[in-house]
Amino acid sequence: MDFIQVPSSYIFYLAAAITFVFLRDRTLRSVLLICVPIIALIQVWNLEIGNHHQVDFFNLQLELMRVDKLSKVFGLIFCLAAFLGNLYAWHVKDVVQQIATLVYTGSAIGAVFAGDLVSLFFYWEGTAIASVFLIWARRTEASYHTGMRYLLIQISSGVILLAGLAVQFHTTGSIAFEKMELSSLSSFLIFISFGIKCAFPLLHNWLQDSYPAATVTGTVILSSFTTKLAIYALARSFAGTEILIYIGAIMTLFPIFFAEIENDLRRVLAYSLNNQLGFMVVGIGVGTELALNGTASHAFAHILYKSLLFMSVGAVLFRTGTSKASELGGLYKTMPLSALCCLIGAASISAFPLFSGFVTKSLIMDATATEHYPVIWCVLVFASAGVLSHSGIKIPYFTFFAHDSGLRPKEAPINMLIAMFITSFLCVFLGVFPDTLYNILPYEVNYKPYTISHVISQLQLLCFALLAFTVIMKLGFHPPEIRAINLDSDWVYRKYLPSIMLRIINRLGSVNESTRSGLENKISSGEQILLNIFGPTANFARVFTNGVMILWIAVIFTGALAIVLF
Repeated sequence: MDFIQVPSSYIFYLAAAITFVFLRDRTLRSVLLICVPIIALIQVWNLEIGNHHQVDFFNLQLELMRVDKLSKVFGLIFCLAAFLGNLYAWHVKDVVQQIATLVYTGSAIGAVFAGDLVSLFFYWEGTAIASVFLIWARRTEASYHTGMRYLLIQISSGVILLAGLAVQFHTTGSIAFEKMELSSLSSFLIFISFGIKCAFPLLHNWLQDSYPAATVTGTVILSSFTTKLAIYALARSFAGTEILIYIGAIMTLFPIFFAEIENDLRRVLAYSLNNQLGFMVVGIGVGTELALNGTASHAFAHILYKSLLFMSVGAVLFRTGTSKASELGGLYKTMPLSALCCLIGAASISAFPLFSGFVTKSLIMDATATEHYPVIWCVLVFASAGVLSHSGIKIPYFTFFAHDSGLRPKEAPINMLIAMFITSFLCVFLGVFPDTLYNILPYEVNYKPYTISHVISQLQLLCFALLAFTVIMKLGFHPPEIRAINLDSDWVYRKYLPSIMLRIINRLGSVNESTRSGLENKISSGEQILLNIFGPTANFARVFTNGVMILWIAVIFTGALAIVLF
């Protein structure tokens, strides 16, 4: 079989098997983890459009390599993200994390090229099972419980997907993974499954719960695949579904307020990730070629600059042991290179001109304006200003430039710096030469981001957002960076519902106890009555004469005979 036609996921699975069985040397394992994504990237780049690998599975035709421009752009960025993440994790000695990363990446890429729902389901669950080990690898009691919650939610998403697949196959006889209308039970179930993994509102808090609980390097890997796979799945099957426009708009808004009051900087970035997913979901809901190009390009750029931000904060966590804003500050003095990379990531996510976010987010916003969604456009503008506040300013400011924490850690390890430098270069390169990205998008791009009106309007928005942040800080209105627990929707299933269940259990226990006590009293009373009648001191216990006993026997037999005869 030609190498190009082999499913890309097989490359990662084979590497995971080799790592598990043969490689005991940490350096060799790290080299393999660097080389495998490069090999996969070359393979994906050379893939031709079409179906390249089909297999029969219980009389079902599975398509393991359905290649078109949409799947190809996601396959490319997933391979690139795997390379950068593994380079960042070069120093990791934990073989569990390394194998989990390979299986996780392979499953995500396999799902991107899956042409049917059965294949998608297996890869979908593969990402859930493999990724949880990046959380458990922290080996603390808290990470264990967080991983269990994460696994429960991710597996539930897969179960709902399987239910939708079963209903679709029963009603239509098809397992095709293609565009759907949200008009049947099967499509609704599949939509909910994708929505859980995409962190829809009220289904989102697994993201803020799990990503900050993972290892320093595991968080970088997690941020690249799961949610972007859900974005791809929605773009593949529900493009143009209008409800996604409003779901996405809500997703861009509510994380802003949580991010502003959050003290843990990795949780801030998790909320920011949720916010950026909202832009992509809006683009899918609009569903035009411009909007879908914007979604694909923004997912591409977002993986890079969000990884860069997680890398820089992760480097600080690696050197200081904390990612709490209240415990950091002044680190630019000893970690200037990490600070520079963090600033580049902040500029990219804030959509400054000449950075990647500027040339991708604008596609989505222009698509909403073109399709006459003025309210949604205003929401996205407000959300863009909010992104600058909590990710563009808060992350670098409180990590590297706020009050002097007195910490003087060493600069990040060389492998982390190289990974951050490469990612920083790509963020700038795509911002300066956007056609490089536009040329691989699903549809032809006739769009020029660097027009005078667009650049000026974006700079005005950014300058006013910077001014607002400065005024709020000077007047003391900005939420203080203090150690606190901020309640989110997970409070419902982590605290409220368990407390309700505990009350119900206690109430049932009380009812059970009172019922059992009453029955015991009744039985005890009955025993006493029988004892009084038939006990050793009762009348029936005295000695009867033979004549009396014969008389009683005669009476009993006479009664029995009367019953039988009459």
